[in-house]
Amino acid sequence: MDPIAKYISQKISKTRWQPISPALLQQPEVFATGSWDNEAGALNNKVSIWSVGDHGVSNMDGEFDEEPQLLCDSKHDGDVMDLQFLDHDRLVSASSSGAVKIFKLQSDCQALSLAHVWERAHRYSCDNAPCTAIVCKSPEIVSVGEDGRVILYKADQTEVLRVIENADSSTIHAVTFLRTTEVLTVNSIGQLKITGDRVPLHCVDKHPNQQHIVATGGQDGMLCIWDVRQGNTPFSLIEAHSAEMWEVHFHPSNPNHLFTCSEDGSLLHWETTSGSDMSTLLQRGWNSRVVSHSAAPLAGENDSVVSAWLAGDSSKNRLEATHILPSQTLSVNSLDVLEQCLVCGTDGEAVYVHRQVPV
Repeated sequence: MDPIAKYISQKISKTRWQPISPALLQQPEVFATGSWDNEAGALNNKVSIWSVGDHGVSNMDGEFDEEPQLLCDSKHDGDVMDLQFLDHDRLVSASSSGAVKIFKLQSDCQALSLAHVWERAHRYSCDNAPCTAIVCKSPEIVSVGEDGRVILYKADQTEVLRVIENADSSTIHAVTFLRTTEVLTVNSIGQLKITGDRVPLHCVDKHPNQQHIVATGGQDGMLCIWDVRQGNTPFSLIEAHSAEMWEVHFHPSNPNHLFTCSEDGSLLHWETTSGSDMSTLLQRGWNSRVVSHSAAPLAGENDSVVSAWLAGDSSKNRLEATHILPSQTLSVNSLDVLEQCLVCGTDGEAVYVHRQVPV
């Protein structure tokens, strides 16, 4: 079935589907659009809500043949530079006027109203600066702009939570959350930067054979793989645990295997293998994410000796993690591994010994 065009007499700058619960097992039906460069003037831009659901007529294959139907809209001062759903019922927009706005969508999607606005959030000393992008992780919102500022808000607070002045000397074009307290931005001169508060680290271990490779764990439960030759940014960020990570250890003789333990009561065995996608973290009974950067060998370094932990070719590597303990317990505070034997201690007043770890 070919795409269906809907001509609406507006230039569309952004389109976003309304989020749906994965448990509902349904296709999205409602989406939002933002307009820009309106010939009638900046005050005539709009944020609009559309439906391809109940207002469409499905064919025999269950696909909707009719064009999207406008449910409601709201005027928007300035071009819509970015548009994100904060949750099912709220949208956040970035404006060329420098404002950041929250819109409230009625439960039946028949009305869209302005709930709050942070006027001139982005500005120069004598004029407004366009807000170029936003990212949402309810209730937190982060905006960036041509003024090089990074601003943090909370949807339930009227005041700006935090402003990072001069986060960039160039226009920031896009932003995403890297972890709870850090955001990743890209700018007009081709740079990628991490901004925010660094999370306290609790543990570190170095690769037994390639000592420029280091693994760390910290307060946010993230497993970080570092190449210390490449600066102070981790090569990979892996959402490993839901609470503090207390210890991380490479296997001393087979460093493609790594072990972590946490306050959340879990002990994980990580393994790099070949044959799948490094960007997808395949775990048995665990939901996680890998953010990895490209790793080219340094001058004079043979490709064959680049560790699997730093492999930049996503078609050749994957990362698997397995729970070692039969069930989650109280905090697992310490672990050690030698050959095929692993020992760990917990706040559950127990010591666990595993004598056949598959390494």
